[in-house]
Amino acid sequence: METKNIKAYGTVASDAPLKQMNIGRREVTAKDIEIEILYCGVCHSDLHTARNDWGGTIYPAVPGHEIVGRVTKVGNEVTKLKAGDFAGVGCLVDSCRECDSCRHDLEQYCLTGFTGTYNGNDKHMGTQTFGGYSEKVVVDEHFVLKLPASLDLAATAPLLCAGITTWSPLRHWNVGKGSKVAVVGLGGLGHMAIKLAKGLGAEVTLFSRTPGKTKDATDLGADAVVISTDPVRMKSVKGTFDLILDTVPSMHDVNPYVSTLNISGTLVLVGYLGGLEPILNTVPMILGRKSVAGSVIGGIAETQELLDFCGRHNIVSEIEIIKIQDINEAYERMLKSDVHYRFVIDMASLKA
Repeated sequence: METKNIKAYGTVASDAPLKQMNIGRREVTAKDIEIEILYCGVCHSDLHTARNDWGGTIYPAVPGHEIVGRVTKVGNEVTKLKAGDFAGVGCLVDSCRECDSCRHDLEQYCLTGFTGTYNGNDKHMGTQTFGGYSEKVVVDEHFVLKLPASLDLAATAPLLCAGITTWSPLRHWNVGKGSKVAVVGLGGLGHMAIKLAKGLGAEVTLFSRTPGKTKDATDLGADAVVISTDPVRMKSVKGTFDLILDTVPSMHDVNPYVSTLNISGTLVLVGYLGGLEPILNTVPMILGRKSVAGSVIGGIAETQELLDFCGRHNIVSEIEIIKIQDINEAYERMLKSDVHYRFVIDMASLKA
């Protein structure tokens, strides 16, 4: 297959900094869209993959799966977009498209495994996939998204991961007017959860360990903030919430939050991969038909639904724009939660 070299930023080892390198991209096939990347959001998954925190990283690794840009070339069978259009690419660039999940627009749960935008298996090139910390990306049109013209491009980028990660459970559990939703954690995922739940008409509460997040949460649209370290406040909301989105990315005790669920309520883990400690107490679950569940991103149709919804309601992420040369520093700041609330790379800096 014909390929071309382009500039990118990536790492060659788990303990090596990200730096400029060249990678190969395929020339467009009949169904492909080539996108000049204008902005790319920075996700915790980028950092974990670069540093092999989850294992299985293939090096050299080029992260980035919150991609927005301009279409520069399309294959001769493409109908979705044309050269000059703005487009987005999220966490998925391929799937089997034949299994039950794919046929029901749930490509994120592809039974043979979806192809991630980075560190996945590129079926065309026979190598791993490379992400959006790069000049261009070439993706099958099915996995390319249309962007609302009304939204700021840079601030739209995080919708493609942080946004859809929180939107998918909100939609699956039928959040709407009259729903009572709580969000655990006010970071990249948590701030989007507040905005989207509020946009759907829910009454939204933030769980926080410290009072310092109160103003930020209310500015984002939260109706209330409950300090989770205050036993009196926690008791006051026992049995309250229909849905809790837990966005905390590290191990923590979920039992106090389960007790705040209403009958048949569900706590959904969207930020943490791994075991739970201490042991999950099943008593309130059994006695109140409460559930602890998990959720990951969304399929292409659901992601397009999110983007269209955000376009109608003028919802975007709160961002700090950085240059690609600052990505290693940005990773360190992310580990310290020193970002409100999502870094977005201006990819023009790669050409500097």
